[in-house]
Amino acid sequence: MNKSFEEAINLVKELAELLKENNEWQNDNRLVILSPPFPFLHKTYELVKDFKYIKIAAQNCHSEEKGAFTGEVSASMICSAGAEYVIIGHSERRTYFKETNEFLAKKTDAALKAGVCPIFCCGEILPDRKNENHFNVIKKQLKEGVFHLSENDFMKIIIAYEPVWAIGTGVTATPAQAQEMHAYIRKQIAVTYNQQIADNTTILYGGSCNSKNAKELFANPDVDGGLIGGASLIASEFASIVNSF
Repeated sequence: MNKSFEEAINLVKELAELLKENNEWQNDNRLVILSPPFPFLHKTYELVKDFKYIKIAAQNCHSEEKGAFTGEVSASMICSAGAEYVIIGHSERRTYFKETNEFLAKKTDAALKAGVCPIFCCGEILPDRKNENHFNVIKKQLKEGVFHLSENDFMKIIIAYEPVWAIGTGVTATPAQAQEMHAYIRKQIAVTYNQQIADNTTILYGGSCNSKNAKELFANPDVDGGLIGGASLIASEFASIVNSF
């Protein structure tokens, strides 16, 4: 929840110009997904629609398609505004708005039904990490949030691991910690579905990722990209992270 409309549009324009300068992005399979607040979705889409490697995501959606849910936004609405992706289950939604795994499963279903790709977030809080319960937490979040999906639907989603203790704190999971959890997530996918699906699932890391640590984090074999928070609010910083691949 940052930036005025004018500030957000200027940020997108500046970022698009910085990425445009890097010609190698024109012809490979890397992807940048911008996730502005709801009021800025369509304008952001209009600004980047001609960039084949830049797509739009919403930060959230409701679990129902339509109805008397004043203040909520459905997956079909964000799709009609130009978004092809939606973040589901971000740690802040889980913490501040008490979103449960069951509710997030419904949101995931709603997004897929609307033709929007869910970016499903999972992550543990500090006490779980200290008590070495972090693997069980992630397993439960995945099992109750997305493992009900058919193979065909699961292959349409993205997983984002965000250790809650490393979000906005300046503390980042070490590359080894990130790799360990990403490998664990991939193993759980393989056990639930199969190895091929696990290998083809994109798993992002989110948690105080910045231009200084991005390259080392992304060098891990099971870290396929980043879910960038505060660092994305500065165009040059975000572009530097993007170019760390």
